[in-house]
Amino acid sequence: MSDFADVGDIMPDIVMKTPDGGSVSLADFKGKKLVVFFYPKDNTPGCTTEAKDFTELKPEFDKVGVALLGVSKDSSKKHQNFIAKHDLTTPLVTDAAEGGLSDALGIWTEKKNYGRTYMGMVRTTYLVGEDGKIAHVWNKVRVKGHAQQVLEAAKAL
Repeated sequence: MSDFADVGDIMPDIVMKTPDGGSVSLADFKGKKLVVFFYPKDNTPGCTTEAKDFTELKPEFDKVGVALLGVSKDSSKKHQNFIAKHDLTTPLVTDAAEGGLSDALGIWTEKKNYGRTYMGMVRTTYLVGEDGKIAHVWNKVRVKGHAQQVLEAAKAL
């Protein structure tokens, strides 16, 4: 793939860890529509708002047959704490492995902040069709209203 995965690309099938120590891959969702939202870090303001917004709308996504999956590089233990602290029902997975899904998509990248350079997650959401192809991409997401916007696009797919 080029720098960033885009509409029409096949979503890479890479195994990630669930908070309970299991694993999940995008092949597990074959034949289903899926929203995969990538966020930088558990228990930070924007990421908490985003996860809570998707959790609040999860029944609506369920009604239209769209699965949700939240992804960050945080450990399974951090995900467990994040889920418990905010009563999240949206499934979260860990993409901490080198060469993981966020690497394959090009959204784990070099960032700069206050003159410091570091690797970080670009807040990005993918809507994946039943065929495994990326149907819609939201790059550099602004959290406010985002989950609702994704729901509307999912309904239209």
